[in-house]
Amino acid sequence: MTLRVGILTSGGDCQALNATMRGLAKTLYNCVDDVEIIGFKNGYYGLMHEKYVKMQPKDFSGIIDQGGTILGTSRQPFKYMRVIDDGFDKVAAMKKTYKKLNLDALAVLGGNGSLKSANMLAQEGLNVIGLPKTIDNDTWGTDYTFGFQSAVDVATRYLDDIRTTAQSHSRIFVVEVMGHKVGHITLHAGLAAGSDIILLPEIPYDLDVIAKKIKQREKQGKNFTVIACAEGAISKEDAKLPKKKYKAKVAARNGQSVVVGLGEDLQKLFPAKEVRTAVIGHAQRGGAPDAYDRAISTRFGIEGARLIMNRSFGRLVVLKRGEVDSIALEDTAGKLAYVDPEGKTVNNARLMGVTFGDK
Repeated sequence: MTLRVGILTSGGDCQALNATMRGLAKTLYNCVDDVEIIGFKNGYYGLMHEKYVKMQPKDFSGIIDQGGTILGTSRQPFKYMRVIDDGFDKVAAMKKTYKKLNLDALAVLGGNGSLKSANMLAQEGLNVIGLPKTIDNDTWGTDYTFGFQSAVDVATRYLDDIRTTAQSHSRIFVVEVMGHKVGHITLHAGLAAGSDIILLPEIPYDLDVIAKKIKQREKQGKNFTVIACAEGAISKEDAKLPKKKYKAKVAARNGQSVVVGLGEDLQKLFPAKEVRTAVIGHAQRGGAPDAYDRAISTRFGIEGARLIMNRSFGRLVVLKRGEVDSIALEDTAGKLAYVDPEGKTVNNARLMGVTFGDK
């Protein structure tokens, strides 16, 4: 009897999506006598609109070091999944495609929103497993999401490169690192690049505290400063605003990065210095996965195949204390894993003089 498994990659792309699919597919091909893998094009869109390809073993060869996703991806926000547009019922369409193809399981590679949709489909009666993909490392219930370390590597190299030009010209640089709600990439890249000022969404900053740190560096003979700033970093004043007012303030930026305003404020405080801003941007999602991501995503893929073969559905593959395991999809859906402002990593960084702009 043929085992039919669907795969889709949903949400923002990241490194190691292909490596994860490879781990899952090669395990299924190796352990199951008769298996058919269906790849849905562009995430949930492909599942809704029957856009798919019947994959062959050769499709998974030579992709362990390939960035992006061979299936394509798209964003299908969870909050709109049950909204019927012009008579089109997205949930009903996905269930119809699943049943039409006689699938035994669906593997979803995605982040928080995608996993909420995966859990919804599981509650609708489909056999679903999840694999935690996001450069933000903010999926609740797992110590690691594949793509994170590769993104940190990109951000670290960028901060390293900025440091040399900042030092040469005695400049202050404010560099935006990805992370709207969660600051894991900024925290780890900032530490790896030796940044003395790291600004995170979880720790509202005080401009005067940042200025004090820059002046302290100058007294120590350090004529430059590179600030690692998460795109969701927020001042103490803005953190006190009601959500509606803060959203309106962000909207008024017209897409302008948070580092621009911070850079302007610092220029007023340090008129004799050049203050520059830079945005790393989507390069953090791109390129080949590093060795760690290739290895961990392969392990994730293997565990995903094990869940399917054991018919253990409604589960999310996770990493806990170095070991690959799984938890219930419903336990992670809708939750984020934030940087702990009082956690060991932050507190240890403070011991060596790093400031997070709060004190």
